[in-house]
Amino acid sequence: MLFLVTFGAIVLLVLAMTWLKFPPFVAFIGVSIIAGIFFQLSPTLIFKAIQDGMGSTLGSIAGILAFGSILGKWVGMSGAAQKMTEVLLRISGTRYARIGFMMAGFLVGLPLFYSVAFMLLAPLVITAAAKLKQPATFIAIPMLASLTVTQGYLPPHPAPLAIMQEFGADLSKTMLYGVVIAIPAILISGLWFGLSTRYISSPPNPAFVFTDPEEKTGRPQLSSFQSFLIVLFPILSLALGSFGASYFPLLAGYLSNPVFSLFLAVLLAALLLRRIGFQTEDLLQSSIVSIKDIAGILLIFGGAGALKQVLVEAGVSQAVADSLGSSTWNVYVLGWTMAAVIRVCVGSSTVAGITAAGFMKVILLNSSADPNLMVLALGAGSMMFSHVNDTGFWLFREYFSLNFRDTLRSWTLMDTLVSFTGLLGVLVLDFLLF
Repeated sequence: MLFLVTFGAIVLLVLAMTWLKFPPFVAFIGVSIIAGIFFQLSPTLIFKAIQDGMGSTLGSIAGILAFGSILGKWVGMSGAAQKMTEVLLRISGTRYARIGFMMAGFLVGLPLFYSVAFMLLAPLVITAAAKLKQPATFIAIPMLASLTVTQGYLPPHPAPLAIMQEFGADLSKTMLYGVVIAIPAILISGLWFGLSTRYISSPPNPAFVFTDPEEKTGRPQLSSFQSFLIVLFPILSLALGSFGASYFPLLAGYLSNPVFSLFLAVLLAALLLRRIGFQTEDLLQSSIVSIKDIAGILLIFGGAGALKQVLVEAGVSQAVADSLGSSTWNVYVLGWTMAAVIRVCVGSSTVAGITAAGFMKVILLNSSADPNLMVLALGAGSMMFSHVNDTGFWLFREYFSLNFRDTLRSWTLMDTLVSFTGLLGVLVLDFLLF
């Protein structure tokens, strides 16, 4: 009965978001209540589970998302993303523009939400493609692979961060393993696979040609050093905190906390932006907008946490763990498959990752699997086969003026390769390290 109700809850969740077009938060809460009723939980227990699930999920990631969103907004409005891209393209040269954009996608994708990074870099790609007289898709795929990998594998992006908190994984180790897996994933799904898109012809879309922020506003931009410093500061702080625990434990305790590291990065960004002419009011208003931008994501996380807790209270997670105790399935493959199936059905990689994490938590506790690698396995699964129910599919199609068939054979196949190479990387690291 438990498995039947659980399966029905997943189907109902998918239908609510895809067929009935309910907002994800509404769908999660509605399905949580209905599932609780069919699990024969009392009303008091149902609503307590919803409250506890939302609170525990949001309590661990709200601060990180808020500071990360503010930092991302300021990186965009200051021209730092464009500055870093220009530097990387100067290093790579026009002949290797694909490699330059690939590196830009990785660095810009670390602090920025996918959609923000996409909308900053896509016009640069389109402009470069027109200048070089090459198909925009051919140049864009390596950059998009980098953005996809950073979104799916690496904290502090929302889904990996939420999964990491759910499993109690270590941020530094998850980042380290994630970067190790990300490099071959980007090279395979971006540079290598991107060669097959050489003959996908798409005329540059004039609506998305990049205009320098300085030309629009007259404000000076950050220097190249300042641009890289803002983006890389949280990463350097976390690394220093992790590796310096033996030498300065008190300070390392602060630096290794992602909220504190991002808080320092936001303060640093504010000081640098004030020095180049941004007014305090501009920074305040943009930070308010950035918080509004993540409200929907926070609600999705809260809703997913509510459903997870209802399933936990009903004993579903333990029942699944018990039933799979003698299973021959590799636990990483199981987690990847669960996230991949939800992703294909629902479309949202965020929903797929955190929903699968709720099911896999008890299974992970009853196995010898490494929680850091499990974060990456679910993150890779959540990137599987982006298609018509994913907003990223349509964003790519419209920006690069592609037809439906060419979007599938470029964007969708790239995402699928990112997913499979991520799983393969997890299995290889597990074999080598454990």
